[in-house]
Amino acid sequence: MIDVHYWPTPNGKKVTIALEECGAEYNVVPCSIGTGEQFSEAFLKISPNNRMPAIVDRDPPGGGAPVSVFESGACMMYIAEVSGRYCPTDLAGKYEVYQWVMWQMANQGPKTGELGHFLRLEDRAGDQSYALGRFDSEVNRLYGVLNNRLYDRRYIAGDEYSIADMACYPWTVSWDKQGQDIDEFPYFKRWFEEVSQRPAVQRGMAVGSDWAQDYSQLSDEERERIIAILYNQRARPAPEKGKLPTQ
Repeated sequence: MIDVHYWPTPNGKKVTIALEECGAEYNVVPCSIGTGEQFSEAFLKISPNNRMPAIVDRDPPGGGAPVSVFESGACMMYIAEVSGRYCPTDLAGKYEVYQWVMWQMANQGPKTGELGHFLRLEDRAGDQSYALGRFDSEVNRLYGVLNNRLYDRRYIAGDEYSIADMACYPWTVSWDKQGQDIDEFPYFKRWFEEVSQRPAVQRGMAVGSDWAQDYSQLSDEERERIIAILYNQRARPAPEKGKLPTQ
């Protein structure tokens, strides 16, 4: 049984899609990021970066102590490896998939997330036109990367569906809210429509769908409270007496 510490964000949904696709038994442990549950001491032991999702495999292959994994891409790699599904085992095939999972984590997720942040912020903190233009162009470029990748192959890593597709899909569901015209990217559109029809994708996307808040319906005070929790954290102090000397 795998515990998945989760909130219904694109990064969280990447992992529930992988769990569903791989047929894994899992238990959802809600991690309400709007109330700061990701900063608890218990969660820090699982995810040192204070970010969800994270997983704990209570019954790992071969037995032994539970295995905890943080970072959504690493969680997906673990799930694919222990299930033996949706990631090749040969070196070249494996890294064809891994490099696209890394692309998603280093490019698509962060840049799309930044665009969403500034779209929600609007002008409450001053003129955001530079940031909006910067990230709108970058997100458009990234859709182009996917479109060019998919013009001559069915899936992102080749002819076989993989965790690379699962990683990228949740970040594209809101293409219209991201200000993108899906018809500009016909090869991406074909892939998107196919992946959207997969039952396991639909189940993974639906996990916790009734938990999410509509920020547009919140009062300014409540919105600012949540923003203070989610953004602009500074370094967490380390214990004064470490286990190793500092010099």
